[in-house]
Amino acid sequence: MRVELGPHGPLPLTTPPPRPAGEHAVLVRVELAGVCRSDLKEIVGNRHGVSQFGHEIVGTVEESTLPELPPGRRVGLDPNVPVARSTGFATRLWAAGPATALRDALPTLPSDAPARRLVFGEPLACAHHCLTAAARHRHRDLAGTRLTVLGAGTAGVLIAALAQTRGATVTLANRSADRLDFLRRRDAVTFPLHPPSELPADTADITVVATSFVHADVLTEALRLTTAGGLVLLYGGTAPGDTLPGLDVDLDTVRRHELATATRWGTKPLHVGGSYGTTPADFPAAVRALTDSPELRVERLVTHETTLAQLPALLREQAAGRPLGKTLVTP
Repeated sequence: MRVELGPHGPLPLTTPPPRPAGEHAVLVRVELAGVCRSDLKEIVGNRHGVSQFGHEIVGTVEESTLPELPPGRRVGLDPNVPVARSTGFATRLWAAGPATALRDALPTLPSDAPARRLVFGEPLACAHHCLTAAARHRHRDLAGTRLTVLGAGTAGVLIAALAQTRGATVTLANRSADRLDFLRRRDAVTFPLHPPSELPADTADITVVATSFVHADVLTEALRLTTAGGLVLLYGGTAPGDTLPGLDVDLDTVRRHELATATRWGTKPLHVGGSYGTTPADFPAAVRALTDSPELRVERLVTHETTLAQLPALLREQAAGRPLGKTLVTP
């Protein structure tokens, strides 16, 4: 069984996924999948870019034309590597393409780590890439940096938690109290949680905008919080042509091309930079963090567990609402 995204939303199918055309092909039996906020954006049609529907997986290679990816190898999926593939919301997933691309797209996972932890590999790889971009834009590592993350969804939590393991002094902020209360109840983080309005201005060396979209009011808050000479990092979604009055920055171009632009907000000089996607180095770094850093309390973010048969209805419900935490899908 699999759940595809059709023109009218998530569609359950019982036929096996077709093998895509490609030089090499790998068939993966899916052990566990996670629902990403980008999956929900695709359902409602407000995500810009190539479809990545059903990309957070832990699985085992079942068939392969590549000796480097033999049957029995446990793998994840990096959706930013261009290969032809079927959805990860399925009992089995096909991926096909050149050998180098498939090796990067199906990174090896440890056989002895719990799937409920490893399923966070892809979103944590994105968090790792975000922090690597922040360090590159500032020309220094994160140790001792005052870093504030706006947006306490899964992405914001992972960015903040990973930054803390790298020596940053972290604050996580969210405008609505429900996400902060959820994290407190779950004891999911070990850094301060605040509404942005409680935070004093000019106190963050780096402010990461990790909300689902870079809305004007959130970006204005980030600009207020960032110290003179600091960095506002765009991680949340943008669309072509996005700008903010008073800020001389093409937001979508900066984010998608991972630029760092010197600008001013009023009289305050600062930089606006971007983070977009991952590189092949990010996934192994995320897996190392998951296996070596027990302080990453990712399992406490899981709030829903469902089956493929129940998934279409749950995806529609979540796309229309504001789900808290992470949903896992057991094929």
